[in-house]
Amino acid sequence: MTAVTDFIPQAYTQKITQKGQFQWSAPSNIALVKYWGKKEHQIPANPSISFTLNNCKTITTLEFEPKSSDSNDFSFDLFLDGKPKEDFKPKIQKFFERIAVYVPFLKDFHFVISTENTFPHSSGIASSASGMAAMAVNLMSMEKLFNPEMADDYFWKKASFLARLGSGSACRSIKGSVVVWGKSESIKESSDLFGVEFTELIHPNFQQYQDTILLVDKGEKVVSSTVGHELMHNHPYAAQRFEQAHENLAKMKQILKDGNLKKFVELVESEALTLHSMMMTSHPYFILMKPNTLEIINKIWKFRQATDIQVCFTLDAGANVHVLYPENGKEKILQFIKDELIGYCQNQQYICDEIGVGALKLD
Repeated sequence: MTAVTDFIPQAYTQKITQKGQFQWSAPSNIALVKYWGKKEHQIPANPSISFTLNNCKTITTLEFEPKSSDSNDFSFDLFLDGKPKEDFKPKIQKFFERIAVYVPFLKDFHFVISTENTFPHSSGIASSASGMAAMAVNLMSMEKLFNPEMADDYFWKKASFLARLGSGSACRSIKGSVVVWGKSESIKESSDLFGVEFTELIHPNFQQYQDTILLVDKGEKVVSSTVGHELMHNHPYAAQRFEQAHENLAKMKQILKDGNLKKFVELVESEALTLHSMMMTSHPYFILMKPNTLEIINKIWKFRQATDIQVCFTLDAGANVHVLYPENGKEKILQFIKDELIGYCQNQQYICDEIGVGALKLD
C-alpha cells in the first residue's frame, strides 16, 4: 500500500544547472459519484468516480531557471493568457507550501508559469482541477530530470498526489478516461492519496460518451466549494451520505461493465440531486441551483420519457448542467439542446465535450 512518505524523494542522481521548460495540457473532469466533504490534507470523506473530459482543459507552460542566490522563499511569476495574474498567486503560493516536502527543489528555482484555458473564463466551469493537474505534471517532468530512472507508474501516481494537494478533484484529471479517487472496497487499488484509473473493461455504451455543458450561470458562487466541504463536518446526514457514496460506487462499477444505460441515468441523476440536497440541509444552508437549472432538468426528464433516449443530467457544485449521453444519440440530443435548452443558458452558451484520456505533454 502506498504511503505519503513514498512521495518524499531520496537523494537525486542528477542536477539541473540550466534553464528549461515543459508544457502540458490537463482536462477538467465530471464526477458521476460525487465527493462532498473532506478531512485534513485534502483527504476525501467518501470515494468518487469521474469521467475525464477532453475539450475543457488547461494548457500550462512551466519555465524554470536556477536561482543566482540562496533564498528560502518561493519565486515565481504567473501569467494567464499572456497577462500577469496577481490574484492567482496566493493559490500557487499555498500549493507550493503544501507540496514543498515532496518537491524539495522548489525553492532553488525561479519559475514562470504561463497558463490558458480552452473554455471561456468566468464560464462557471471550475478551472482548479485542470489547472492544478497541469501544474502537477509539469513539476513531475522537472523531477524526472533530477531522477531519470523514475518509473512511469510512480510519475503518474505522484502527479495525481500533488494535484490533490492543490485541488481535491484535480487528482482525477491526471490519467484515464474513468478515474476513482478515495479508498473503496469495490476498487482494489483505490486510495485516498491519489486517483486511480478504472481498470475494468468499460462497456462500449460508455466509450466516446458525450458531455454537453450548459452554462446557466457564469457568476461567482454564493458559497465556495471549500466552504461547502467544511459544512459536511457537523452535517446531520453526513454519515448516511458517505455510506451511500460507497454503495453507489460499487453499483457504478457494475453499470460501467454491463453497459446498463437506464441504471446509469438513474444513479448519476440521483447523485447530482443528493449533492445539492447536502447543501440545502447543511447549517448554514444554501442553494447553488438556479431556476433555469430546474427548468433544464424538467425538460430533460420530459424528453427522455417521450423518446426513450437515455440522456441524463449531472451537476457540479454550481448551477450549470452537464448533459450526458451516448455518442449514438448525439445528433438528436444536440438538436434537442438547440431547440429547447439553450434559451435557459446565459448568452445561450454551451460547450460540447466528451470523455478524454487525461494529461498530455505538448512540447
